[in-house]
Amino acid sequence: LRREGLVVNHKKLFRLYREEKLAVRRRGGRKRAIGTRAPMLVPLRPDECWSLDFVSDQLTDGRRFRILAVVDDCTRQCLALIVDTSLSGMRVARELDRLITE
Repeated sequence: LRREGLVVNHKKLFRLYREEKLAVRRRGGRKRAIGTRAPMLVPLRPDECWSLDFVSDQLTDGRRFRILAVVDDCTRQCLALIVDTSLSGMRVARELDRLITE
């Protein structure tokens, strides 16, 4: 009603809802995790675990480009930054294979 420009007292509105046997839709509660989660493993040695991250941005002329960042979780060192207008799955696999052989 307020969006339509009508100002109605909230107590009057609640009384009208109750008389018409209407119910205000309640929002769902927060979903809680069931059980306990396994703790995240902390890598103890370099090259034990890597993380991949895709970043996307746009050039001033409107063309989009993507960046694949490969980070070592133990040393937090960036192992590779691969930049291209499109990164296919084959290209990502090829770059990961190249990193493994280094």
